[in-house]
Amino acid sequence: MKHLLKVKVNDVYEFEFEQHQIQNLDVQKTTSGTHHLLVKDKSVTSELVASDFLNRTYTVKINSNLYQVQISNELDVLIKDMGLSLSAHQVINEIKAPMPGMILDVMVEVGQEVNEGDNLLVLEAMKMENTILAPRDAVIKSITIEKGKTVSKNEVLIEME
Repeated sequence: MKHLLKVKVNDVYEFEFEQHQIQNLDVQKTTSGTHHLLVKDKSVTSELVASDFLNRTYTVKINSNLYQVQISNELDVLIKDMGLSLSAHQVINEIKAPMPGMILDVMVEVGQEVNEGDNLLVLEAMKMENTILAPRDAVIKSITIEKGKTVSKNEVLIEME
């Protein structure tokens, strides 16, 4: 399976990427929170300005231009083609490990208020660091993991209310 991602930019331009193309990007995170990319031997600066995690839509600033980006994976495309939809109104109360890995950092505490898109924790899996973001505004109810511990796929990491 190719793990194809479809990207729509500004509701006009459509692109398709395979997972290996994304993993082979020449990207460096800068100290200012932006990312530096080399694209066809040209230097590009990018910054995530806004995100809607549940709908997979993002506002990205590249150099000084803003772009609205919507990302769909193979499952999203299949669901749309079948005329089905996932409810965006579904409330997510549990953050589960998307894959097995090790917890590198926990950035929240019990009782803390978080906003959609806030960093919750960092999970290292397959030699990549994955920042897990809050899917909605919530209060942290419980944290069942700690830094340095390994987790298995679908293990509950954080509960929210």
